[in-house]
Amino acid sequence: MDAPDPTSHLEQSLHAARALVLADLIAGDVAEADVVSLVEDSVSHRRWWVEQWPDGAEFVAGLIAQDVQDALLEKYGRWPLCPACGSGDPHALDVEPELGTDPHWVCGKAGVVVAAVGSLGSVLQ
Repeated sequence: MDAPDPTSHLEQSLHAARALVLADLIAGDVAEADVVSLVEDSVSHRRWWVEQWPDGAEFVAGLIAQDVQDALLEKYGRWPLCPACGSGDPHALDVEPELGTDPHWVCGKAGVVVAAVGSLGSVLQ
């Protein structure tokens, strides 16, 4: 099997999505090796997905963020925790739109956009 062409639109989309999700993990101080492996697993899975549906390349950042969030919930707990709500039970942010361009982390309780995927560092510092 040939290696993916790093200059293809698909690969550029996947690399950009990986960078955005890694930036959020770093901002949340959870970018340990096993967590980064979850990102790589999602990128591999989404590579196949977007090869089947090339028009979906613009959606991979939000999908990878959701994949990593789901994998972290199974192994470690909620991520990323909402910085917008100062009281009550800790809860995770959601990615919206679920399948769309320009994904954001949103607090479903307060109904507010917290940050774009890849920009959690601006609100967690």
